Amino acid sequence: MAFVKTHQPCTSPTCDSSDGLSINEDGSTYCFVCNTHTKATKMIEATMPYTPLKEINQEAVNALRASFHSLPTPTIGSRRISKATVERYGVVADTTHILFPYYKEEKLFAAKKRTIAGKDFQTVGEWKGTGLFGQQLFTKGGKYLTIVEGEYDALAVYQMLGSKWPVVSIRNGAGSAAKDCKEQYEWMSSFENIVICFDSDEAGQQAAKQVASMFAGKAKTFKPIDGYKDGCDFLLAGKEKEFIDRWWAAERVMPDGIVPASTLWESVSKPLDKAEVSYPYDGLNKLTYGIRKGELVTVTAGSGLGKSQFLREVIWHILNKTTDNVGLMFLEESVRKTGLSLMSLAANKPLHLPDCDATEQEKRDAFDATLGTDRLYMFDHFGSTNIENIIKRVEEFSVAFGCGYVFLDHVSIVVSSQENGDERKALDMVMTELRTLVQKTGISLIIVSHLKRPSDKGHEEGAATSLAQLRGSGSIAQLSDMVIGLERNGQAEDETERNTTKVRVLKNRFSGITGPACKLLYNKYTGRMTERDEETI
Repeated sequence: MAFVKTHQPCTSPTCDSSDGLSINEDGSTYCFVCNTHTKATKMIEATMPYTPLKEINQEAVNALRASFHSLPTPTIGSRRISKATVERYGVVADTTHILFPYYKEEKLFAAKKRTIAGKDFQTVGEWKGTGLFGQQLFTKGGKYLTIVEGEYDALAVYQMLGSKWPVVSIRNGAGSAAKDCKEQYEWMSSFENIVICFDSDEAGQQAAKQVASMFAGKAKTFKPIDGYKDGCDFLLAGKEKEFIDRWWAAERVMPDGIVPASTLWESVSKPLDKAEVSYPYDGLNKLTYGIRKGELVTVTAGSGLGKSQFLREVIWHILNKTTDNVGLMFLEESVRKTGLSLMSLAANKPLHLPDCDATEQEKRDAFDATLGTDRLYMFDHFGSTNIENIIKRVEEFSVAFGCGYVFLDHVSIVVSSQENGDERKALDMVMTELRTLVQKTGISLIIVSHLKRPSDKGHEEGAATSLAQLRGSGSIAQLSDMVIGLERNGQAEDETERNTTKVRVLKNRFSGITGPACKLLYNKYTGRMTERDEETI
């Protein structure tokens, strides 16, 4: 089906194009701006004279070739386009039309015939498979290629650039720009820089984005000036210098996620942000530089060696040093036990033990300093510890309750509750989900994980911790930003040794510093775990 009329106003109520619509012989239409097609039943009356196109075949190609080169070079002085530029692109004219040649494999196959007095056009020859307008003039490779939206623009831009750099035009307007460029991808991508200089209207700029995404890293987009729709407008107004300045200043389009390192000076020259909050222990802070939002921290130790007490000290420190809400998921104890243990830190008395001597006022003050702050939210699990439920609760702590810090003690109990019995697979699943949540919400998530029992001395007798002893297939070590190991000989004869915990940094993605950090002494009379400074590690 041949177009009998082109450059008509679009009839779609959502399209404001004044010249994007083309009409077929049967009355069907297609808009190259909004890509809207109407069927022949929606007949649109032709109001301009036209000449129906003939069937495209080799005979038409031969006829075009026989007559084309005998036609003269037209004068396009009304657009300030020089004769040398017109000759360079092989543009010719008959008595009523200007013919713009289109090549396939360096042979003339088609021409677009534009009326001298207007925008109406038709094609002759074999249009299918032809390249971009002007493509045959320039060999592959080179520093710059400029692509525009129309044949006249190609002539104008080539001339304004001093006839130094290749300039080509898409074939059918903005609506087919991506298709045209995709067909010529290999040739276009051979250039180091591709400057996309499409019309300044909405359709042209949208097409520019589509084409730029195809050649991201090489593509640059030309930023037009208000009042100058295309290259012809710049040339006609004598704005060659303004065009050239903007051509050189065209912005490079980078692939999603790729940032040129040369643009990072402003970012890297700023003072580094400190962690939102420190740990309560200086020795640990020297290695870790504190606790940062958006990080997943794993605390690990043997059974019964003070992991939960260590977490409570960190929670109490966060309550005192920040204004953030905190979410707590202590899955091996009731919310009452968790609450009393936190109150113990505020009271400096083990309120969670039955023989603790504390007044009602001391308990009330401890409550007000911890549970009564309206900043702590606890998960009362009632035995419901399946992976889906835990993940949902962690997300709710962040989204619904604004918790900047969430504690999960411990991930091993979540895995042990799964029916499939595949611990490694379950650990991989829960750690991947937790890692994703940290990235999504930006919270600081601190979890507890158990260790595999070493072959010789057990952790309960003071064996050193290591990443290799973490449970599962390695996902905990791989997905954690920080891994902190706690070591204590819970069977030592000496009471001080029995209550001293060595803190070791096993993984540190932030600074890379690992190794022994500090020693913490638990005082059974105060219920506190404090840093020892009288010994070197």
